[in-house]
Amino acid sequence: VVFFGFTQCPDVCPTTLQEAAEAMKMLGPEQAQRIQVVFVSLDPERDQPEMLEAYVKAFDPSFTWLRGDESQTRAAAKSFRVFYEKVNPKSGGPYTIDHTAASFVFDSQSRLRLYVKHAQGAKALAEDLAKL
Repeated sequence: VVFFGFTQCPDVCPTTLQEAAEAMKMLGPEQAQRIQVVFVSLDPERDQPEMLEAYVKAFDPSFTWLRGDESQTRAAAKSFRVFYEKVNPKSGGPYTIDHTAASFVFDSQSRLRLYVKHAQGAKALAEDLAKL
């Protein structure tokens, strides 16, 4: 399960990772051990390795993350057709990032099998993963 996001995200990213964590619990340890959730940072400027490690592990200790430089991030997002754009708030303060809010599920042969919409729910995700 691959999801593109950023650690400073106020809603979509933590919701998605929480649903994935709940789905893993619903699957049980035997099935969950066959699934890898990967969080891909869209914000290499702020998402440092220590921060990413703490962030993803807070949802589930088995979750992992990837972070590249700006050009690697752009290339990865493009290959997945993930939209993202840095947005500076008009009122000032730190920037945020608008981005595609979906996850990609690959099978054990690295074939894309599912495009999971945001807020589909942990139960639906667990059912889909169990079928795969």
